[in-house]
Amino acid sequence: MLSSVLPDWPEWAMHLLRTMGISLACVAFFSHFAGAAKVKETSEKGKEDVARKKLELEFDSFRRKYISVYLVIMLADWMQGTHMYTLYLSYNVNISALFLTGFLSGAIFAPFLGSLVDKCGRKRSCIAYCVLEVIINVMEHYQHFPTLIVGRILGGISTNLLFSAFESWMTTEHHKRGFPEAWLSTTFSAASIGNGTMAVCAGILAQLLEDSLGHIGPFQGAIVLTIIALIMILEWDENYGDRKEGDEFFTSLRNQFVDGWSMTFSDSRILRMGFVQALSEGGMYTFVFMWVPTLISQNPPGGVPTGCVFSSLMMAITIGGIIFPYLQPFFTRIASKSNATELSAVIVYVFASISMALPSACLLFNSGSCLTLLLWSFIHVEICVGLFLPLAGTLRSKYVPDSHHAAILNIFRLPLNFVVVLGTYATDFLDPSYVFLLISCCFMIAAILQASLLTKTGGIASGKKRK
Repeated sequence: MLSSVLPDWPEWAMHLLRTMGISLACVAFFSHFAGAAKVKETSEKGKEDVARKKLELEFDSFRRKYISVYLVIMLADWMQGTHMYTLYLSYNVNISALFLTGFLSGAIFAPFLGSLVDKCGRKRSCIAYCVLEVIINVMEHYQHFPTLIVGRILGGISTNLLFSAFESWMTTEHHKRGFPEAWLSTTFSAASIGNGTMAVCAGILAQLLEDSLGHIGPFQGAIVLTIIALIMILEWDENYGDRKEGDEFFTSLRNQFVDGWSMTFSDSRILRMGFVQALSEGGMYTFVFMWVPTLISQNPPGGVPTGCVFSSLMMAITIGGIIFPYLQPFFTRIASKSNATELSAVIVYVFASISMALPSACLLFNSGSCLTLLLWSFIHVEICVGLFLPLAGTLRSKYVPDSHHAAILNIFRLPLNFVVVLGTYATDFLDPSYVFLLISCCFMIAAILQASLLTKTGGIASGKKRK
């Protein structure tokens, strides 16, 4: 009776899922009680500090407001992302052309879109993202290649908005409300934990919708979730980039665009941050294209249940997000407080590089099965992803001025899309062992560039006062 209810997945996959589930539960258990102890200690030490307590309550309310929207948005994004390939396959269309169109659209619009976000307002840009996503998911209903191409072009625009407008709104609002800079890392950590959790939930929910509504079901669910997020965003306050009174719209927009590029190229630290992001995230996205065919090539007993393995990998991201706050004090002890985040990022990128070098070596020199080593290498790199997502967000807030936050973040996405396109293209003509070696090199170069940011002083790039 029980066996008819449980999924018919091979034992190796179930063992991986059980191990990751137990590991996540243990880490979450430790985090809960460590956090409770910290709150108790803080309350006992600071009973007289009423003002700080009030600020902490305001921050908790603000963080919940942002994270709740972020979770809904990411759940919708993961639901469509996990089933897009399957939907296009059922339509019998040129899948690679559609994906490449999305990446190229993101690269083309990235240099200009950020300035528009800073000028028109980050809240309005988040609303625009939601409207675009509803339109895109409606267009996915039509088995008409030109319509799907237009949808991928709009998808490139919406992806840039997703990874710039929301973060720009949050960081600027954080500083505007006078919250300490150090508290930003807790928001990014919660976002990383939530991102992994939503990915696990999305895999299950999307499968249920696909079973009941067909391949388009997950996209219909994403429409509902995006509308819910849109309603929640309406309660946000608006904030902008650098605005000068008396400037015409297009003149101000041009100035925002020129200033964003000028800041990026005049300050080597901002430029290096951009390349660190491009290399690390580009390596991560290339890995996403690699893990399924690589596991299938090992001919594991019972095949590869992608949903099961995907959930295990997403649990690893969640674990990385949970342990992130507890690693920061350790790095603060061995480095100056201003450099703790930079040092953390260097070590995480080095570990990610090693995690990708191992499968490269195994596939290249081992004639037998590499399944176990591949699985744990993939788990380790996803833990690193869960760590470097909040690290990268914290560092962007540290070096990128609020006045041009979205503009500079979108400039960063130009080399990122370039790396992703090259990595995706490399999977078509290079042996998997060499692709993993390229991913490893991306992470290692990111570590070296990140190490170059270790200085005696910290703060915003060029020591400029945050605007």
